[in-house]
Amino acid sequence: MLRVRAHLVDSSGVRLRVIAGIVLCGTIGGVIGAAYLAVLDVVHDLIGPGAWSPAGHVFVLVLVGVAVAGLARVLGRPADVELLVDNIHVADGTDQQDARLRSLLPISLLCIGAGGTLGPEAPLVTTTGTIAHRHANRAGLSATDVRIVTITGMAAGFAVLFGAPLGGALFALEIPHRRGIGYHEAAVPACIGALIGFACSTATGRLGLEPIWEIPRVTGLEWPDLPWSIVAGVLGAAIALVFTLTSRVLSSVGAGVPAGLRPAAGGLALGVIALSSPYVLTNGEFQIDELLGATTTTALLVAAGAKLIGASVCVATGWRGGFIIPLFFVGFCVGVAIVPHLPGVTDWPFVLGVMIAANVGVTKTPLGSTLVVTEMAGSALLPSALIAAIVGLVLTSSLNVIESQRERVDAYGPPA
Repeated sequence: MLRVRAHLVDSSGVRLRVIAGIVLCGTIGGVIGAAYLAVLDVVHDLIGPGAWSPAGHVFVLVLVGVAVAGLARVLGRPADVELLVDNIHVADGTDQQDARLRSLLPISLLCIGAGGTLGPEAPLVTTTGTIAHRHANRAGLSATDVRIVTITGMAAGFAVLFGAPLGGALFALEIPHRRGIGYHEAAVPACIGALIGFACSTATGRLGLEPIWEIPRVTGLEWPDLPWSIVAGVLGAAIALVFTLTSRVLSSVGAGVPAGLRPAAGGLALGVIALSSPYVLTNGEFQIDELLGATTTTALLVAAGAKLIGASVCVATGWRGGFIIPLFFVGFCVGVAIVPHLPGVTDWPFVLGVMIAANVGVTKTPLGSTLVVTEMAGSALLPSALIAAIVGLVLTSSLNVIESQRERVDAYGPPA
């Protein structure tokens, strides 16, 4: 037994308690992630857009906004990814963060289940990462080990949502920073956590091994596809810029509305806009397949604009959720609308490039976004996708949406 223990410690580079924490938090993250999505399906069936007439659903969205404001008042402001990322860098308020999960879970389930434009990625990863962070602190692990276990929990949550273990692991490693992977020692534990989370999800029947999107597979690239990927990166960066500016403008407008009325105003705005375009509602993950058929350029651009405005309204009015999947959707619509007008380009590498770059421009996750999109689309890892990701990252380096992203901090104390 001692020899087995020594081998585990020697091969992984971390202590046995940390190994146990990695496996435990990966498992907990996978189970909680699968349970969260299962409950979300039930809520969506009850109060989502498909359960009501368009006019009736406007009323439902307003009521959800009222409920969100009431829950926030009673249970406190919900936790968010920014708080989690900040606690990866600098330990602060663990008990307070745990308490804020009590409001995050019901509020996010209501917002997303009712058809809010934002997706489940931010609440889900905040939950799995926060639980891992709490476990690591209570186990008395060192600052470095707390970070490792926290990132492991985040990776498990990403893997459950995206069905992409390697992409989810890299996403969790990149999200604390604006450039690169600072806490590289968490790379292998993050992969372990993502694989465990993915296994838990497949065991529940939530995800299989098939791609989520039925996008035609790309069997090869032509040389012109590489320079066209630069164009895809520029388009994605433009989408990120428009989303950031729109969110800031609407947030400024929303600041004039009393905080208790803001979520209800957001629900009313979503419902009214949805009367003109159904693509305002839901995060768009399962709407992509609907748009794979013959659709006009105008219809695609209108869908992209509706989703972008809907996501910005949610951000501005306190509707909880993440903007990763909505950005993928907007990039998809813009890419599909433009690619027929470009000479000598292979369609799907270009479209995937726009999707990736749009998200990278906001989240600064070029490696994770590249792997997540290509895994979700069932495509081989394409050089063109990575080119678009890097171009999007470079062009949006001055855009800061996740304010707590920063350089590596080597101890829990004031950042250098």
